[in-house]
Amino acid sequence: MISEELLELSSQDLGEKLLELREQLTGLRFKKALQQLEGTHKLGEVKKSIAQAKTLMREYDLGIRKQKAG
Repeated sequence: MISEELLELSSQDLGEKLLELREQLTGLRFKKALQQLEGTHKLGEVKKSIAQAKTLMREYDLGIRKQKAG
């Protein structure tokens, strides 16, 4: 199930959120490599959010899902 936070975003905001999540994932991977990361579950959570955002963007592109007016 796609999180409500992502469903509320417009396609442009969704693209910005995707970039933010990718930067966050890079930072977490870097911390993990330096053995400074506590709570490695964060990596999985960020990867899942990236996948959800990409899926939502693709659904908007294909017309499967319509954006909420607002």
